[in-house]
Amino acid sequence: MTTILKPDICVIGGGAAGLSMAAGAAAFGVPVVLIEHGKMGGDCLNYGCVPSKTLIAAAKRAELIRKAAPFGLVAGEPVAEAERLRDRIREVIDGIAPHDSIERFDSLGVQVITETARFVDKRTVAAGDHLIRARRFVIATGSSPVIPSIAGLAETPFLTNETLFELDRVPHHLLVIGAGPVGLELAQAYRRLGARVTVIEGAEALSREDPELKAIVLDGVCGEGIVLHQRTTVRSVERTDGGVRLHCEKANERFNVDGSDLLLAAGRAANHGSLDLAAAGIRHDTDRIEIADNLRTSNRRVFAIGDAAGGLQFTHVASYHARLVLQQILFRLPARDIREIIPRVTFTEPEIAQVGLTEREARERSATVHILRSDFAANDRARTDHLGPGMMKLVIGRRGRILGAGIVGAGAGELINNWAFAIANHLTLKSFRDYVAPYPTLSEIGKQAAISYYSPMARNRFVRTAIRILRCFG
Repeated sequence: MTTILKPDICVIGGGAAGLSMAAGAAAFGVPVVLIEHGKMGGDCLNYGCVPSKTLIAAAKRAELIRKAAPFGLVAGEPVAEAERLRDRIREVIDGIAPHDSIERFDSLGVQVITETARFVDKRTVAAGDHLIRARRFVIATGSSPVIPSIAGLAETPFLTNETLFELDRVPHHLLVIGAGPVGLELAQAYRRLGARVTVIEGAEALSREDPELKAIVLDGVCGEGIVLHQRTTVRSVERTDGGVRLHCEKANERFNVDGSDLLLAAGRAANHGSLDLAAAGIRHDTDRIEIADNLRTSNRRVFAIGDAAGGLQFTHVASYHARLVLQQILFRLPARDIREIIPRVTFTEPEIAQVGLTEREARERSATVHILRSDFAANDRARTDHLGPGMMKLVIGRRGRILGAGIVGAGAGELINNWAFAIANHLTLKSFRDYVAPYPTLSEIGKQAAISYYSPMARNRFVRTAIRILRCFG
């Protein structure tokens, strides 16, 4: 028997974006139906941010043991207990899971349907034996790992972020296809846990990042023993007695790489193939859903948010998108997805973070661009904590307007917050010049960069003349 539901909002997808949307609407007493056919919490909780950052945290502690000598401590080679590490990852996931559970959302007043959703027409979604005719629909179906088209891959065992964290062993030699954020984060983590690691990238590693900043990251990563092949094509893959072999080509030279395990980290693709978007009149192709800058699709009743919207695929973007759509649906207020205010962080060591425009992007838009640099080596806290190389690079426009900030070094993901706030609120460097940073902290690096913008005033002859005149008055 088919049940017809008529909520105010129907959310398709129970990952970060969908849960933020459903919880936000329910908080205002709005009737919401949430459809999720897989695990609540989606990729971030079960296969992405939470398990990967737990793994990275363990790997960081392993590296601290190796590098204890500069602190006057006895260094040693850590021993990774893979089964306990796997259990630790599960423990962290299990600790967060109740917040994303069906039980919690039931308690919020959200009706959760554990079925696969598909559009029947422009205003109806079918999910199991339910038909949902909502006032508005929100597609929040997330994304999945891209499986590249490589000869022999279908016959070769491989890992993705959806299977990697179930390993009960540390790979002997991990081969990674893809040197984006995910590929490099996991490559460094497993290297620190004792694996040999080789990374193959068809273009440039961390291709979106400022070349000056990412060079510091790549020096750090490769300095730990990771072998990185950039601008290299994987022609084919084959299974071997020892694991897997990659047949590669770089600059017309061919070579093979043998490893025990293969990890695919070649990007992510939006999940919308099963939704039958054509039935709803939603324009799309195999890679993305077509949306306006207010996240509305070609069907005015339907929005797409988070990874499903394409573009920036971060958990913090998911919650940002949910807020923008709630603003429109609940309060009839205009909203626009402004990409320039979204920070991004790659959690390698050193970390690299960026918000706003890079130097290249700013120079393409304007001839008036000032670049300020502040080195971690000049910061007392970086020295006491032996944090290694790092740099803050600020992109400044007219009258001290902050256009962008890039940071590479320890704590970059935390340090970028102030600059994201500044760009979102159209601040100038004067705000950073005038506040007081506690000593000794890494935040002084940004303070020093801001002061350097105004330091030429000390050499200005008019300013010096004024000071000499004022000295005459006692």
